[in-house]
Amino acid sequence: MTSIPYNPAFDERSHTYLNIDYGVRSWLLTTDHKRIAILYMLGITFFFFIGGAAAVLIRIELMTPAGDLLSDDTYNKMFTLHGVMMVFFFLIPSIPAVLGNFLIPLMLGARDLAFPRLNLMSWYLYMIGGAIALTALILGGVDTGWTFYTPYSSVYSNGYVVMTIVGIFLAGFSSILTGLNFIVTTHKMRAPGLYWTRLPLFIWSMYATSVMQVLGTPVVAITLTLVAIERLFHVGIFNPAWGGDPILFQHLFWFYSHPAVYIMVLPSMAVVSEIVACFSHQRVYGYIFVAFSSLAIALISFLVWGHHMFVSGQSTYASMIFSILSFMVAIPSAVKVFNWTATLYRGSVDLKTPMLYVLGFIGLFTLGGLTGLFLASIAVDVHVTDTYFIVAHFHYIMVGGAVSAYLGGIHFWWPKMTGKMYPEWWGRFAAFVLFIGFNLTFFPQFILGYLGMPRRYHAYAEEFQVLNVMSTAGASILAVGYLLPFCYLIWSLKYGKTAPANPFGAAGLEWQTTSPPPTLNFESTPIVEDEAYAYDKIEVPYD
Repeated sequence: MTSIPYNPAFDERSHTYLNIDYGVRSWLLTTDHKRIAILYMLGITFFFFIGGAAAVLIRIELMTPAGDLLSDDTYNKMFTLHGVMMVFFFLIPSIPAVLGNFLIPLMLGARDLAFPRLNLMSWYLYMIGGAIALTALILGGVDTGWTFYTPYSSVYSNGYVVMTIVGIFLAGFSSILTGLNFIVTTHKMRAPGLYWTRLPLFIWSMYATSVMQVLGTPVVAITLTLVAIERLFHVGIFNPAWGGDPILFQHLFWFYSHPAVYIMVLPSMAVVSEIVACFSHQRVYGYIFVAFSSLAIALISFLVWGHHMFVSGQSTYASMIFSILSFMVAIPSAVKVFNWTATLYRGSVDLKTPMLYVLGFIGLFTLGGLTGLFLASIAVDVHVTDTYFIVAHFHYIMVGGAVSAYLGGIHFWWPKMTGKMYPEWWGRFAAFVLFIGFNLTFFPQFILGYLGMPRRYHAYAEEFQVLNVMSTAGASILAVGYLLPFCYLIWSLKYGKTAPANPFGAAGLEWQTTSPPPTLNFESTPIVEDEAYAYDKIEVPYD
């Protein structure tokens, strides 16, 4: 696919980005995109386990109908802690900040991102924002839920709302800077011969995600700032008692937060496209349709926020339009799923660990997407709004989809990032455990929601207990599915086999350099001579 001219002046061939320098200072002041990706990975892993601990308490509480473990106030704080940590500090930054930071310059044949210092600054903003939000949630907590609905959050809540908002605000700036960096890098730093029609589908999806980050994040930042202003200075913005409009908050919040769903899912789709192509040894079927479907999702996702407000009293005609648009946004997502399936059908599929995670993603995301069509239908949405049906749908997209793809991507590029191979058998077992645990956790919640169990209640009617016990049992299995990769990936750092440059026989510039890569990524700027995914020219490694 490429030719990389030898550069005799290149003196880092014996060094990698991991061993070129040592010490905490060398990491905290680095501008190397690969090291910053590792710093992000450490940060989001920490926040993931914080949010996961809150989820454990929630599921233990819901094993019995009576609220006998957590008080109602503490329960409200737990699901807010879970939502804030998982949405703002794990799901949104996970794939862009970790895999995007590490891979985009490598995939483009560049030495780094366009603005390396801005990249480091974005990590500091993210970590400072996370520390502030976590401090607020630990000191006294917030009981508003991660959506911060007004006027409760802006007037009546007794929690540390403003401090939490400050943390989210800083994390939002980190997201904007990351998106800006990716856009400029994609436009200006592609290797010679790497035309737009030769870009990996990972780059297409990350580019669309970056556009949404830059355009959408300022809206939620301003919205939460208005909440803080109303809370601190009693300005009537959302509180109707002061002349405000609480529905205005919902419009502003969901104008960002529905595209935010695709900020979480589009990077997952980016990972899936790369892994499907590699382990089916085929060029992705309908490459150009998959590429432009990412841009279509980015565009349409800004037009569907009103389906979150079918029961808010908005105009029936507005609801009808939002319903139609919500069905439309499913079309480019379906294009991707169809084309991945066609790629698998045409290929020789190798069921390695990353591929198992991707197959799990396709199944779970499809189920989550189909239930999304239920919610786009006004009549069904009115029936299941604010029930556990919504919780199940959201988690099938976010956890079943985004987290499965994140773990698939980590396993796929782990040898490139660390130079070490993980134990394949344990990887396959963990992927299987996660799939079983996830379905046992969240599928019963579809039934609970349809039967009428409301979400965010710490006590419930006794007839719902059996399904809740099933859900909690599944959560126990799911926790094992998350802990296993954490353990064996760390184990592989010391005991894993040394990884070759291209252990999976994958196409792409990132596989044309050493594992792990040197600081400057390549000896010389690579020259791209073939289309993306030219698997007919790649020898599949024997296993």
